[in-house]
Amino acid sequence: MNLAIDNTRVNELKDYSLAEAADSRSELTIPRELAGLRIDQALARMFPEHSRSRLQTWLRDGLILVDGRSPDAKHKIWGGEHLLVETVPLPQERAEQAEAIPLQIVFEDAALLVIDKPAGLVVHPGSGNWSGTLLNALLHHVPELAGVPRAGIVHRLDKDTSGLLVVAKTLEAQTDLIRQLQARTVKRHYLALVHGEVLRPGEVDAPIARHPVQRTKMAVVGGGRPALTRYVVREQLGKV
Repeated sequence: MNLAIDNTRVNELKDYSLAEAADSRSELTIPRELAGLRIDQALARMFPEHSRSRLQTWLRDGLILVDGRSPDAKHKIWGGEHLLVETVPLPQERAEQAEAIPLQIVFEDAALLVIDKPAGLVVHPGSGNWSGTLLNALLHHVPELAGVPRAGIVHRLDKDTSGLLVVAKTLEAQTDLIRQLQARTVKRHYLALVHGEVLRPGEVDAPIARHPVQRTKMAVVGGGRPALTRYVVREQLGKV
């Protein structure tokens, strides 16, 4: 069965428009939709690539400031506060290295790249994947990306998902792409092969977060980020 899926992250928190955690200094405004959460819960949603224990360590060490003050983990937020994150890499972390990994480039000009990411390729280094990622390949293809946050990556695809991924080659282009993501003027569509019978269009409206045990996977989790997926059936393949 061939499904066409329009996957809309209601808050776009998976994109780096909000999750711009760097290894030095990051400043942003806490989204209004996180009002009422504790600061540690809000940080977990804004920076999903970092573990809760690391975020709590940064809070305890005074590396995270809310409106100029160092809060404890239970501090309630209201949205709109100024957030300052000043961090340093953990000892086991290293600067990302350029690696000669082939890229399938669909489009490239002076401002951006469009990459056809294959399934199996991790987008950026993280736990268990410190090399061999798309980010490492980008640094080899465009060495100047070392001077752009996250090597120009403004959104991501899961490891096992293939598809187009837009990369900014300049800080100006990255800022513009981030604004488009925040304004939700960018639409993303997916095709999926599904086992079983899906007879009519529908939607899945359920919160998602990292799997509580398998931390490299996402799952439907109460209290997770709001996520809305609309789908239509393109083709019934029958028994295969």
